[in-house]
Amino acid sequence: MDPKLIERINELARKAKTEGLTEEEKEEQKKLRDAYRFAFRANLQEQLEHTYIMDEKGNKRKLGGK
Repeated sequence: MDPKLIERINELARKAKTEGLTEEEKEEQKKLRDAYRFAFRANLQEQLEHTYIMDEKGNKRKLGGK
């Protein structure tokens, strides 16, 4: 995810704690957080797809799905 978007998420979070947010800023914060969660989940899924488990005999097997 773009570092500028993460910085904006943090900026809105700080402002929410100190001054409060307008309705437009709350909507922007929600959209940015949703985009961050989507990117995080996609990255985690990609990592899990390339994860293998090694059993006690030294055999590698792919990590199972859901």
